[in-house]
Amino acid sequence: MKIWLLLGLLLMHEALEDGQGKEREKFGGHAVRQPEQQEELGDGWLSLGKAVKPLPSGARCLMEWMVTGQHPPKNKRPKEPGENRIKPTNKKVKPKIPKIKDRDSADPTPKTPSIMTQMMDKGRFQKPAATLSLVAGQTLELRCKGNKIGWSYPAYLDTFKDTRLSVKQHERYGQLTLVNSTAADTGEFSCWGQLCTGYVCRRDEAKTGSTYIFFTEKGELFVPSPSHFDVVYLNPDRQAVVPCRVTVLSAKVTLHREFPAKEIPANGTDIVYDLKRGFVYLQPHVGHQGVVYCKAEAGGKSQISVKYQLLYAEVPRGPPSTTILASSNKVKGGDDVSVLCTVLGEPDVEVEFRWTYPGQKDERPVTIQDSWRLIHRGLGHTTRISQSVLSIEDFETIDAGYYICTAQNLQGQTTVATTVESS
Repeated sequence: MKIWLLLGLLLMHEALEDGQGKEREKFGGHAVRQPEQQEELGDGWLSLGKAVKPLPSGARCLMEWMVTGQHPPKNKRPKEPGENRIKPTNKKVKPKIPKIKDRDSADPTPKTPSIMTQMMDKGRFQKPAATLSLVAGQTLELRCKGNKIGWSYPAYLDTFKDTRLSVKQHERYGQLTLVNSTAADTGEFSCWGQLCTGYVCRRDEAKTGSTYIFFTEKGELFVPSPSHFDVVYLNPDRQAVVPCRVTVLSAKVTLHREFPAKEIPANGTDIVYDLKRGFVYLQPHVGHQGVVYCKAEAGGKSQISVKYQLLYAEVPRGPPSTTILASSNKVKGGDDVSVLCTVLGEPDVEVEFRWTYPGQKDERPVTIQDSWRLIHRGLGHTTRISQSVLSIEDFETIDAGYYICTAQNLQGQTTVATTVESS
């Protein structure tokens, strides 16, 4: 290393001597001393005392190698004295734009954010999951953002006008509170914003929220039923549901026939199990008739549901099929007369009746009695017969005329008429 150092110094000395000789020739053989330098020395300058001499490129490279131990890059030309280290460039640099990951790229339809929140302990709120499990007895409080909120909750709470449930509308949110919850309260709780014009409101599909809540109660694996035996009607044109719902999310549920005793498999093609509805018959037929029940198992315990009678109904869905018949079309004064309006329909479809009769404007006293019953027509076919009877005592002249019966169900209405004359 010492040899290389000495060699370097020798080369530097020769370079300086060579530079001074050239200066003497240029200025008449006299050496010219450089003025004192006050500013900072640039790259490639060597200070010897107060004289500052530019180094030849070869010596400068050797000097750099001795100090840093690295060779200068070969692709760079040596800098001249006073030359800037950084040169402006005209190269255009394309700015890099960070890529934003599209979270919804797999789902082309964006999901609407829920407007529902659940009141937690210590005044905290959080958005409820699609399904929740709560212990019976807990208080449930749900809020939905909006100044006009509609609510939906298990029909059990609405049917019995339960005082445990309260629904309030505040300035900025709707509030649903359920105290002393029970297993029977298990079901879907949902809310939605309303768009109103005057007194007419419609549902705002962009502002909704829902959650299905399991209220777990000791000794109750199934949602309690108001009766010990229920009827499910099988229609060939729509699904039928055996509504044995559970209160425990992890419960294993199976469907069984009472006679002959066997398990009915939910194979996913003919029968499926829906956690929120029960066992669904996708294409009901006559062979599905009979008495069935459900069995639930959870936490090492098992329980049997109420029994369900499956009845096949052959009458298609539609407006009421209505007939009208008078006990007599010619009546003497003082006699009694009755007019019968009859509807044959589906077993689970209710029918309402309305009457128009001659003495109605004069407030003629009449008696109207409505009733219905199921009739079995063989091969397991079941039909509902609904009837309305209008009776008049002591027939008078003002009672003569047209008797009009209008029967209505969810699918429409049918009007029939007959005449009763005075003889």
